[in-house]
Amino acid sequence: MTTATAPAVDSEETTRNRRRPARPGTGAGRPGFAWAAPAAVFFGLFALVPLLLVVVLSFTRWNGLGSPEFAGLENWNKLLDDPVMVKSLWLSLVLTVLGVLVQTPLSILLGVWAAGHQRNRAVLSAIYFVPLLLSITAVSVLWRALLDPNFGIPSQATWLFGDGNLFGVQTSALGVLVLVSTWQFTPLHTLLYQGATRAIPQVLYQAAQIDGAGRVRQFFHITLPQLRNTVVTSTILMVVGGLTTFDTVLILTQGGPGTDTTNSAYYMYQKAFKSFDFGMASAIALLLVLVASLVSLVMVRLSGYDKMRSTMEGV
Repeated sequence: MTTATAPAVDSEETTRNRRRPARPGTGAGRPGFAWAAPAAVFFGLFALVPLLLVVVLSFTRWNGLGSPEFAGLENWNKLLDDPVMVKSLWLSLVLTVLGVLVQTPLSILLGVWAAGHQRNRAVLSAIYFVPLLLSITAVSVLWRALLDPNFGIPSQATWLFGDGNLFGVQTSALGVLVLVSTWQFTPLHTLLYQGATRAIPQVLYQAAQIDGAGRVRQFFHITLPQLRNTVVTSTILMVVGGLTTFDTVLILTQGGPGTDTTNSAYYMYQKAFKSFDFGMASAIALLLVLVASLVSLVMVRLSGYDKMRSTMEGV
């Protein structure tokens, strides 16, 4: 009798090849730092340097003219004692939570549907993604015209909208902001869920069909668990976007009525370009960065996203 030893030799040789570093010019192995250098330089110039300047300005008094004067913790002390700032931060959190609660289920359902093979699915998906191609300013101007209390839809449907002034009450004004954000940004998150759904192995659904599971059970027991990573990624994008919403508030409500829709990003704009207090505005901007980063890190930690690993290692 003879023993087959070739597989063991092949296995040892394969292991040695995996451990051996790739020779230059062979095209194998990990890319070097030079590949990331352009992106790192771009990020440093247009993200880290401005952020450092904002940190410095947050400890100064500056009206945009002349040289900034060092003020120590003056801006931060005023910031913590400012009731409008506290209210604006609370409104930012409210708008963010409402956006997540509304957009997430819509995005998941539409993304799963768009990943299928229904008739006319491609045409309907293309039409649905149109808002994603428009700028935030264009979308806000469009909805401001549509919801104008004098000439828009509310003025023609008083039986539904009452006096038609949706921007005159805090509840309806916040509802408009959530509606407009949902209309524009849900297609982006739908696209994420569409791609993630198409990446789910079809063998899971085939096995479920053999076991007699219908579409509803397949959705809750296969699709949703497989979309866990995408849910976390999409939610983080929504949170960061919600906390930094500015254009929509500026064009639709301008922080009104009063300060009822003045979120932190818009309050920063008021301090900088209306009050010309760039030191206070820089402190607000830095606070927003810290809050958004902290919320994102907490979400990643609580969801276990940082412990997840791919089945395939990247190049």
